[in-house]
Amino acid sequence: MRKGAETRENIIRKTAELLNVQGYHGLSISDIMRETGLQKGSIYNHFQNKDEVVLEALDYAVDIVNTRFQEAIAGHTRAYDQLIAAIRVYEHVVEAPPFIGGCPVMNIAAESDDTHEALTERAQKGLTAFVSFVSNILEYGMERGEFKPDIDKRRVANFIVTSIEGGVMISKLFHSNTPIQENNKLLIDFIMQNICK
Repeated sequence: MRKGAETRENIIRKTAELLNVQGYHGLSISDIMRETGLQKGSIYNHFQNKDEVVLEALDYAVDIVNTRFQEAIAGHTRAYDQLIAAIRVYEHVVEAPPFIGGCPVMNIAAESDDTHEALTERAQKGLTAFVSFVSNILEYGMERGEFKPDIDKRRVANFIVTSIEGGVMISKLFHSNTPIQENNKLLIDFIMQNICK
């Protein structure tokens, strides 16, 4: 990788971490300068403004989390096992989140509500991808005959994703993994009773 590309990647990575912990409004160019060790001119050599680097940083963070979900289901051939593995990705969100600061989509969605259209759109895109990921697992399970054939996979995927996101939020709020872990147990019970054949 060329030096310029390495510098750009470093700015994106460091900004993603800062953004997910401090939020958009709490993040300044000075913070990015401090974290990267670069001067303002060096940052603006790669990005036009704060918004451009923040949007790319959010994409980077979402990609990291998406990769973590893909890794979690890799090696599982049964749809049920894939679904459970995906549900458990955030089970230790307090001390070992998939990305520092928790779920980047949830964090941005909470902060950018009606105040930053581009960030809101990126958060919507990330959440839509998460729902599709879960929906695809459900479809796979239906095709294999593991799951009931008449489930509404989109509604169930929405329910699972909102349940996970809510569990993550409460666990972060109380600095305890117990809420997400209890939530996950209920989700697994729901899947066993309502989704599995």
